[in-house]
Amino acid sequence: MIGFGIIIPVMPKLIQQLTGGTLAQASSYGGWLLFAYAFMQFICAPIVGNLSDQFGRRPILLASLFGFGVDYLFMALAPTLIWLFVGRIIAGVMGASFTTASAYIADVSTPEKRAQNFGILGAAFGLGFIIGPLIGGLVGVYGTRIPFLVAAGLTLINWLYGFFILPESLSVENRRKFEWKRANPGGSLRALKKFPIVLGMVTSLVLVYISSHAVQSNWSYYTIEKFHWDALMIGISLAVVGVVFAVVQGGLIRVIIPKLGQERSVYVGLGFYALGYFLYAFATQSWMMFAITIPYCLGGIAGPALQGIISNQVPANEQGELQGALTSLMSVTTIIGPLLMTQIFYFFTRVDAPMYLPGAPMILGGVLTVISALLARKSLKRNLMPKIENRAF
Repeated sequence: MIGFGIIIPVMPKLIQQLTGGTLAQASSYGGWLLFAYAFMQFICAPIVGNLSDQFGRRPILLASLFGFGVDYLFMALAPTLIWLFVGRIIAGVMGASFTTASAYIADVSTPEKRAQNFGILGAAFGLGFIIGPLIGGLVGVYGTRIPFLVAAGLTLINWLYGFFILPESLSVENRRKFEWKRANPGGSLRALKKFPIVLGMVTSLVLVYISSHAVQSNWSYYTIEKFHWDALMIGISLAVVGVVFAVVQGGLIRVIIPKLGQERSVYVGLGFYALGYFLYAFATQSWMMFAITIPYCLGGIAGPALQGIISNQVPANEQGELQGALTSLMSVTTIIGPLLMTQIFYFFTRVDAPMYLPGAPMILGGVLTVISALLARKSLKRNLMPKIENRAF
């Protein structure tokens, strides 16, 4: 995750150097690069997961780390934009091994420690995404391609650590043969048909995920366009966002949701999200981007509250299937969201734009969040209120 975050601050500049185009054009290409990565990850995640069930976790994780190292070298040395796409496709295939990492944790954990250990894995993700952009910003001042070389070095060191230290977690007797019918990326999505009562809430959650890419996929382009930030400033700002979001997710959620209740937490969280998007869209000074981070990150209470309500409507013996379906759905939004939001940024910042509005993706994010809140309200009122009122949270 550190390697993944390192390259974010310098990606716009690298695309501009390779294409000779404007920042607006770079954002459009950047959206397609994110699409290539997310699409390959969505397709390959169930395949890689099933391969790890046959051959074990260790060889899949080692192949993944080596592939990531090669990807970063591809991007560091890329002479043309096509090579960047080749690198992102490789990264998408190798990034599908995140599911294998989760399976490894499950293999080595006792049932009572499993949730705690998954929490440690989640904390590693969050910490990596705080440290990565900061390192990328610091080394990016020495050259656009330096962060890619650093990312490649870190990843290959990680590979060496895995090769010499990491043991296999899946015993031979617990392995099974690879089956294509069980490696279907659409299978989990079809499972959502079994839960019609939560479809309204799921749609609301999808809109939240898509909206998030108004900020996640456009932050570097937007801040360069509007405030002329360099890689260092982008890296620092992303680290700050990561810290604030970690505080909300790791601490405040445990206090706020029990006090407000899940339903009210949904509305409050979505309200903060919408406020953050609209404020980001019309910010006029650099310091505002840091200040607005607080209400935006407070919106992070909405997602867990929505997921909690959805989970409460499904029997215990179907929770795994539901969570698998929600994970697949989130993967689909990472295909749609970045492409949608970066193309909107391109449309409103290109030379012949009908209106110059770099904050357009954030405005759309705010609008989609408001729609999400209305859908959640309608769904709660129509289908879920009787059940929720009888539950003790």
